Amino acid sequence: MTNGFSLANFGDLSKPATVLIDKISNAVGGYFKPYQIRRVAKAEAEAEIIKAESQIKITDLHRRALIRFVSEEAKKQDNMEKITEKSIPLLSGSSNPQNMEDDWITNFFDKCRIVSDSEMQTLWARVLAGEANTPGTFSKRTVNLLGSIDKTDAQLFTKLCGFTWIFDEAYPLIFNEQFSIYSTQEINFNTLTHLDDIGLISFGSIAGFKEIDLPQHVVTYYFGTPMTIEFNNPEKNQIEIGKALFTKTGQQLALICGAKPLDGFYDYVCDLWIKQGYKILKLE
Repeated sequence: MTNGFSLANFGDLSKPATVLIDKISNAVGGYFKPYQIRRVAKAEAEAEIIKAESQIKITDLHRRALIRFVSEEAKKQDNMEKITEKSIPLLSGSSNPQNMEDDWITNFFDKCRIVSDSEMQTLWARVLAGEANTPGTFSKRTVNLLGSIDKTDAQLFTKLCGFTWIFDEAYPLIFNEQFSIYSTQEINFNTLTHLDDIGLISFGSIAGFKEIDLPQHVVTYYFGTPMTIEFNNPEKNQIEIGKALFTKTGQQLALICGAKPLDGFYDYVCDLWIKQGYKILKLE
């Protein structure tokens, strides 16, 4: 293996980290027990060679195929171990990896084992840690979709998430994609349509969306910075939230994609809502 993965690599691990590694080892058949893997693989390989030599002569083609197989599996193993290693610092003290489903873990590593890019491994590590911290946070559908997108898609989605505000859930506030505050971040009609096509958002280019049935006072947040919106009516209020909504998968990935707040966007949204007649109280 490229890098032997063992508890010794991390020194004194917290209990959640130890439990996570054991859970992964059990779920994916001992992938994180390198010595055992080497011992079993060696025995199986020797048995296969003996069997093959008794039937046919081992050719250079067979040897090249075996070398390729071992090389590919070593790369996959290395990817899996690096993703797990990146996830460990993200575990919380109240993490519950023991409650993770084995099927979820197996599916997760089946999808991420070919991911060698460091940035994408970090994204996968956040998903693994998030699921370990709160089992059930990420669906298999989300894992499968993440496995189908490339680095460019992930970077574009992260840029979109820079416009995310939190009401009862996360919303990317895209009011007019032609404005420079969006276009400078590569958010435009074409990129929004693409993110819709791959299943991360629903893009309504004409009508837009609204948050409805709101009380008279609503607190919303932009990357932890609160804002209070005051409506005229005591109940049944609504507010425009732009042309895009996260899908369920998009919702799950939006909070761990690594997006950062954009300079000026808090004030941009504040001014826009004031022009629409809402009373705004900044709580910076």
